[in-house]
Amino acid sequence: MIATTKRAASGLSALVLIAGLGACGETASTKGFSGESQKVAQTVANFQSDASANNQKKLCEDDLAAPLTNQLRGAGGCQAAIKEQLKDIDSLGLTIESVAVTGSSALARVKSTYSGKNAITTLKLVKEGSHWKISGISYARVAAPAKKS
Repeated sequence: MIATTKRAASGLSALVLIAGLGACGETASTKGFSGESQKVAQTVANFQSDASANNQKKLCEDDLAAPLTNQLRGAGGCQAAIKEQLKDIDSLGLTIESVAVTGSSALARVKSTYSGKNAITTLKLVKEGSHWKISGISYARVAAPAKKS
């Protein structure tokens, strides 16, 4: 149980870092997506918006999948874990690059920029009822430094 909680908290750290994006007040665009892909993109945008608003309750109840929030119970609960992670967030930018939906699961490829470096990450999402929720991260890699404009 402790190892599972540590993995969940570690995954949450990465998710919140990616979402910290919102500290600059921008919301990820969902333009160019339609149908279920748009709904998935909207979940990512909502996650960013809720992180920027420091709204732990919405993040835990509306944006994160039940298995992830359940794993965080051992870390003092989802809201406490999110609150702790949001303290470390600085200003980042986020772009939803692509979305792939297969049945009740989806992958959203996002690019975040922090300290001049781009990180490409794939968020895993699952459909719970009629809502898409973030369930984890598939991978992350650092890309070449962002060009200054």
